[in-house]
Amino acid sequence: MRKFIQILGLGVFILTILVGFTGCSKDDDPADNDIFIGKYEGTIAFDDLKDDSKDVASGNGVITVTKFGDSYNFAFGNGIPDLNGVDFEKKGNVLISIGSAGTGAIRIDAGKLTIGYTKDDRVWTADCERK
Repeated sequence: MRKFIQILGLGVFILTILVGFTGCSKDDDPADNDIFIGKYEGTIAFDDLKDDSKDVASGNGVITVTKFGDSYNFAFGNGIPDLNGVDFEKKGNVLISIGSAGTGAIRIDAGKLTIGYTKDDRVWTADCERK
């Protein structure tokens, strides 16, 4: 049993070191990474065109952006539903959402995130900076 605990402890230590070395710095551009995690803070809002009771008024909030391969996920704060599985096309140094599932644009780079996106009669908006 003691050997198992030692091996488990070593595994946790190695995992901690790996996570520390692979974390994204504030200057990392999501387009340049296959795996990306970043937090953006600023003004966020949500409008459900079919159910006004689900609307979230514009206010300060946080969006956690994760990227695996070419697919992005946007986890909103303030009770706003997440926006997941968004694919992008790179235009210069800015990513623009072109998926057929929604309309509008999501622009993201190392320092700024701007969202004006409609999908399934729901509208997400954001004007945020990387923190």
